[in-house]
Amino acid sequence: PSHDCLLRTAQGGVVTLTLNQPERFNALSETMLEALQAALDDIIQDEHVRCVVLAANGKAFCAGHDLKQMRANPEKAYYQALFERCGKVMQSIVSLPVPVIAKVQGIATAAGCQLVATCDLAIAADTARLATSGINVGLFCSTPGVAVGRALPRKHAMDMLLTGDFLEAPRAAEIGLINRAVPETLLDEEVAALAAKLARKSAHALALGKQAFYRQLEMPITDAYAFAGDEMARNMMDRDAAEGIDAFIEKRDPEWDQGPRGED
Repeated sequence: PSHDCLLRTAQGGVVTLTLNQPERFNALSETMLEALQAALDDIIQDEHVRCVVLAANGKAFCAGHDLKQMRANPEKAYYQALFERCGKVMQSIVSLPVPVIAKVQGIATAAGCQLVATCDLAIAADTARLATSGINVGLFCSTPGVAVGRALPRKHAMDMLLTGDFLEAPRAAEIGLINRAVPETLLDEEVAALAAKLARKSAHALALGKQAFYRQLEMPITDAYAFAGDEMARNMMDRDAAEGIDAFIEKRDPEWDQGPRGED
């Protein structure tokens, strides 16, 4: 289903999802979360997709939860359902079998910062600013802290969560919240170049690898090596790995199998 609040465009295996409620600072309202979930569910089914770019229109990338909507529904059950729905969207990004790049052109606050931290990669305009600012309105950013706390060393995560202060994009890149900050005029081409580079890789290997990476992070090191060793052995048995290694040895470009992602 297509929602006006979220635009979808596709080119050469790269799908761009653009948050499109600039007048509401692209807040994660019920409608926006629903549109994002529907789009992500759709992409999981589409084996032609090679990479996803999450972008936004307007001055804000995403200002987080819709505080007006939240205050209009002062029931605990409503809030629990809202945060559960938001958590599901974030986990859908993580479990998506293709890389997801956040393209950050403006402020990303609270759950908007969570969105950036959740994406596999993030490139921001050097004018962008990021914060887990909930503490400033008396609402600690506990759910954004799940993503931010996994993306950053603890001291940096706690600095953001406890102070609610804004980080300029270059500083966010320094501490690893985003990959890099680029001049605003170069944001489009930097993100397009990165997405195109990922779209040229073996889709099967990327799908396998992304899933394995996030799973092993949660394991003790001995279990992680056992799991990752099995994953690599499985990967070595794939047509793409055989083709890629032969191509490397023969000094030619590989021709990847364009079959479904995630099937041997």
